Amino acid sequence: MSVLSKHRFTTREYHRMAETGVLKPDARVELLDGQIIDMSPIGPFHGSMVKRLNRLFNNLAAGRFLVSVQDPVLLDEHSEPQPDLMLLKPAHDDYSTRHPGPEDVLLLVEVADTSLAYDRGEKLTAYGRAGIREVWIVNLAEQAIETYREPHYAGYGITTVQRTGDKANPLAFPDVSVDVTQLFCPINK
Repeated sequence: MSVLSKHRFTTREYHRMAETGVLKPDARVELLDGQIIDMSPIGPFHGSMVKRLNRLFNNLAAGRFLVSVQDPVLLDEHSEPQPDLMLLKPAHDDYSTRHPGPEDVLLLVEVADTSLAYDRGEKLTAYGRAGIREVWIVNLAEQAIETYREPHYAGYGITTVQRTGDKANPLAFPDVSVDVTQLFCPINK
């Protein structure tokens, strides 16, 4: 009796597919655990939240970290997802010769609406297994920030949820504060 097996793509094969046109240049896909995953289209609320977080973190960076928006992170030979936002260790070349890896990520943020189950499931497990020290899931439906710390092979050991009236502070920068109420308020300027 033969056993069926799946082919897991490597990051090298994934990049080659993009170079040769197998994956179209505008394809919204990412590689996770050897599988090419179609990413959901970005809706207006999701897009505006990423822009708000980008502006907020850039205003607070003061050269201590680099803000990366919807760029790849190389987790391992079979995973190169594209989180919504990352705070990275500064690099003299701004990562022009390689994608950042887990050791470069100070905070990884996923903004979730239709992707919430995927972000909490497969992606969070992959981030924990790779050793990403802290992940935030900005849950648009519940207007909350889910904070995951203490990575391990199956995910994260500590989970907290910040809601209206709370503040979220990255582990790497306790002085950087995200007010949940202000984050979810419409901008009136």
